Amino acid sequence: MPLAKHLFDLTGKVACITGASSGLGRRTAEVLAAAGANVVCVARRAEAIDTLVASLGSSAAGVVADVTERSVFDGLVQRISAVFGPPDILVHAAGVNTREPADAVTQEGWDQTIALNLSAPFFLSQAFVPSMKEKNWGRIVNFASLQTTRAFPGGIAYGASKGGIAQLTRAMAEAWSPHGITANAIGPGFFPTELTAAVFDDDARAARNAAQTCLGRNGQLEDIDGPVLFLCSDASAYVTGQVLMVDGGFTAK
Repeated sequence: MPLAKHLFDLTGKVACITGASSGLGRRTAEVLAAAGANVVCVARRAEAIDTLVASLGSSAAGVVADVTERSVFDGLVQRISAVFGPPDILVHAAGVNTREPADAVTQEGWDQTIALNLSAPFFLSQAFVPSMKEKNWGRIVNFASLQTTRAFPGGIAYGASKGGIAQLTRAMAEAWSPHGITANAIGPGFFPTELTAAVFDDDARAARNAAQTCLGRNGQLEDIDGPVLFLCSDASAYVTGQVLMVDGGFTAK
């Protein structure tokens, strides 16, 4: 196999993607499966997961679960490992944005946001690190955001969770990279997903966001393919503790 292809080949690897029912999580599952990985797709919506798994074929399995539910966490870990074995690659794409203004943030909204966006990536990674250590190989990819470094209206809880993701990623790298496990994050710009529906439903707002990028456009789902494959493969073996902004240059302006 030519060197370039070998670097991105995931044959024999097992990948687990949370938030795989739609948007960037679904796209990630499709990309990693196309690169040769066996993928475990995790999300709360059974019908969406069943549809995705059916489209990917025998290289995919589905787990319907809420990754924030602590009472069934041990069972979730076992279910993820049941079909293909413990994952070599973890992509934490599940997320929520309650869009509550600072003066109206509820305890429920805050707790929900932190639990899904920040706590779940850590505890799920922690559960699978021992098996990665045994292989001396692992890839953890968190999802950061424009709000990792920028403050947006109505985004105080979401921004706090995504700012935390940047530091969590660095701390994971410090703790686990000596064992062959890299930890990085992708920071998407504006992509058309369920989480950003409110943005793309407003044509004028979407156009303003596009104008703020260096490329002059918002993201398309295929724009995530190369970055996510890079961070999940041998191509990024010497990259860890980093946040890669995939935002068309939004944060560069």
